Amino acid sequence: MRSLGAAGEWGAVWAAIGLAAAAVDPARRERWLRAAAVGPASIGINYVVKLAVRRQRPRLRRLPPLAGAPSELSFPSAHATASLAAATAMARVAPGASLPLYGLAGAICVTRPYLGMHYPSDVLGGAVLGLAIGVAWPGLAGRGTEDRLIDLVANAPRPDAS
Repeated sequence: MRSLGAAGEWGAVWAAIGLAAAAVDPARRERWLRAAAVGPASIGINYVVKLAVRRQRPRLRRLPPLAGAPSELSFPSAHATASLAAATAMARVAPGASLPLYGLAGAICVTRPYLGMHYPSDVLGGAVLGLAIGVAWPGLAGRGTEDRLIDLVANAPRPDAS
């Protein structure tokens, strides 16, 4: 559990996945590089929400948290935000990889209450915020049908007008 929590710090595991995918998938390299930035960037968005909400982390008597945190603010979970944002963004680049991406994101989310770092509602709020970020992140979609049709028409051979 601690290893998963550590992997999710600052969206590092997501940046690593995106960079590795960019290295092995030249056809979608630019999109993978954009997706690699989603996890770390979503941490900043998450922190703005944390400052607005100002919910304190759980404190359980005789049961200290099993991990550390950079702030005392709890809602929403930055791990959940970064994980769902990155998994959603990367699934837009490679839909066939959705299951392992969301599986890893879910596993990271489960660690947060277990380690005593968050209330379950913090994780749920972070997941919703992350999904929204992942869906809204620009530049991840491939060329759509309309773009391909326009290119086909624009590049079609023209009959000679002479």
